[in-house]
Amino acid sequence: MLKTVNRVLLGLFGLGLFVLGGGVLLGGLDLQRRWGFDVPGWWPFRGPDDVVLGIEGRTRWREEGWWWPAVIAALALLLVLLLWWLLAQLRKDRLGQVLVDSEGGATSQLNGRALAEVIEEELKALDGVSRAHVRLTGRRTAPAARVRLWLEPHGEPEQTLGRLSRETLARARDSAGLDRLPSKVRLREVRHGAHRVD
Repeated sequence: MLKTVNRVLLGLFGLGLFVLGGGVLLGGLDLQRRWGFDVPGWWPFRGPDDVVLGIEGRTRWREEGWWWPAVIAALALLLVLLLWWLLAQLRKDRLGQVLVDSEGGATSQLNGRALAEVIEEELKALDGVSRAHVRLTGRRTAPAARVRLWLEPHGEPEQTLGRLSRETLARARDSAGLDRLPSKVRLREVRHGAHRVD
């Protein structure tokens, strides 16, 4: 959901900046006169001497009692929305807690980082795995695992993925009482530099 909102907001913001910048360039470089085309009557930038906001536009609502409170409220709302958006970007999508279904219908919480670290340690113990990084994402009731593995040159990807799926993730799923634990796995090969032997 957050990715979709980001894309829509960034797209609208970029489109607005593109239109505004294009309008300023058209007027500032006097391109409509040079290239021989007309701009619509409502277009504010008609030549290099035009300004973004003229005297009439700046002073039109100054005497109205509602003008300044409305401007301040709109700017404050815009500031709050931009701060919310910034905080949403900084927030990591790491899952903090996993809800575990205990006996008798009671639920308890399992630390998501602890579960990820256990999975990492089991993966590092597999033959051919040099390093592992696991991050839990999703919802507390339906977590998903993102796994990155760095394989040694002798490591076999098919065997490693099989053991990851059948053993490591299956144990984590069963120990947390989850019906399923979907995962995305990225494999990389560790590159060792050449060493000089004297």
